[in-house]
Amino acid sequence: MKENGTIEKMRKYPSPNPHINLTEITYWSCGLRVKGMLASPKQEGRYDGILYLRGGMQSIGMVRPARIAQIASEGFTVFAPYYRGNRGGEGRDEFAGEDRLDAVYAVDVLKQFCISSRIHIFAFSRGGIMALWTAIIRSDITSIVTWAGVSDIYLTYEERLDMRRMMKRVIGGTPTNKTEAYEERDALFKIAEIQASTLIIHGKMDINVSPQHAEMLEKELIGNNKIVETWYYPEFTHYFPSKVNRQVVKDACAWMKKQRGVRNWEMSL
Repeated sequence: MKENGTIEKMRKYPSPNPHINLTEITYWSCGLRVKGMLASPKQEGRYDGILYLRGGMQSIGMVRPARIAQIASEGFTVFAPYYRGNRGGEGRDEFAGEDRLDAVYAVDVLKQFCISSRIHIFAFSRGGIMALWTAIIRSDITSIVTWAGVSDIYLTYEERLDMRRMMKRVIGGTPTNKTEAYEERDALFKIAEIQASTLIIHGKMDINVSPQHAEMLEKELIGNNKIVETWYYPEFTHYFPSKVNRQVVKDACAWMKKQRGVRNWEMSL
């Protein structure tokens, strides 16, 4: 079995942006070959790295080349894992179960393409809980942006009646009869272990991932004396209008470039 984060294969991928190179990468995670996409500026530079953690499940919410190229064009090297069981990757997507390690080891993949040691996480929707776990497990994450992010697996089960069948199948039951499996996915319980500064972005009209996820995460971060900033948008749902979306991406990228992370912040005091 190859070491986690080892690259097995790389292939060029057509890029929608003439200034950004795209490469699909197969890497090792827990003995499985998992796939993801790398976006890197063609112009040489000392770029920070961003781990982009997608939302959705299986083919729904799959990584979009245009999205990661957009983020890379703000001056970052970006790697977006598909998670196991997707696009020809081995294993099974587990909705923030063992597949969260695909995100953890994706950081090691990303670092092989970054001169800068600063690694950020940019997460959307389901990617939110993957981001929290990555920052809990790793101590080398500078900052997290969680946009419309899932924070509480129990709240997701309660709110999303349309997802309950999938969650029962993937997780193995309900929060009542499969308590251990849900407890293992409970990131809020370990927020104290996060050493990265966090930006929470959420639309107050979101019915896919309610604002309560953002509010609960904010409360836990503040309660654990973490650096946190919130951008709430009263008029928007899970999906922002294109023009606003582009501006928020720019603003979030600018925010990340300013962050030092909790560990570096504490060392400077």
